[in-house]
Amino acid sequence: MKNRFLALAVPAAFTLSAAMPVQADTLDVVASFTVLADVVKNVGGDQVNVTSLVPANGDPHDFEPSPENARALKQADVTFLSGENLEIWFERLAEASGNTQAPVIVSDGIATHTFEEDGETIIDPHVWNSAANVLVWIDNIEQALVAAAPEDAAAIHQSADAYRQKIQALDADIKAKIDAVPQEERKVLTSHDAFGYYTAEYGVQFMSPLGVSTETEASAGEVARLIDQIKEEGVKVYFIESSNDGRLVEQIANATGAKSGGELYPEALSAADGVAPTYIELMNFNTSQILSAIAE
Repeated sequence: MKNRFLALAVPAAFTLSAAMPVQADTLDVVASFTVLADVVKNVGGDQVNVTSLVPANGDPHDFEPSPENARALKQADVTFLSGENLEIWFERLAEASGNTQAPVIVSDGIATHTFEEDGETIIDPHVWNSAANVLVWIDNIEQALVAAAPEDAAAIHQSADAYRQKIQALDADIKAKIDAVPQEERKVLTSHDAFGYYTAEYGVQFMSPLGVSTETEASAGEVARLIDQIKEEGVKVYFIESSNDGRLVEQIANATGAKSGGELYPEALSAADGVAPTYIELMNFNTSQILSAIAE
């Protein structure tokens, strides 16, 4: 009787397991910096384990990779970069790690801003400061994760769709809040030119002594011209940035009478217990800081 039960139970169990969808192991994913890592985590959901190479509050321009970063990259199933010359250190890290897999460039398809700087055409890499651009990120990340784990396609699509709706709501909310402020009052001073896409999408004018990379340097003449422009246009407030040195912008503010509006997070999340531990919280925090400062 016992043997007959086993004979019946085994085929039944086999039939049940065969009917269940095959689920892949969790993907080990590397993202270049914290903002991108958070977006990847939200798109991939439970199907991904995400490591950020640049740490919280870290500068993605001026970053020195470690042996630990090389090990993480070596073991990664998928690697994500923002691209547009943001991660100028990545090629060196990839070579050191021995990982020959091509990274996924999530900014592909975004209409980038270009301008001339010292006779060279420069692409502004800070695309995520427009939430509309992050919708392109989501599409590219979703496609890459599904290609890496087709068994989990349904779960990845579900996570991506849910996050896409949150980003669309974020974009609409920021626009509504800033539209309520007169255009002539939307002017601020920051450390470097990281908010060009925010300007284009939401209509806030940012002035800064440095270019799109924190590795650039401003000449005395450039600083003097910026001081004159700030005075002429009546810029009343300045911000330091979480991921880089704020001494130069503070010196300019002292020369113009601009008052401190606090700190912005243009390209790095805060630690988990900070004010901007996720991309959505970063965008909401920056917008709140700007609105509070220009309203005074």
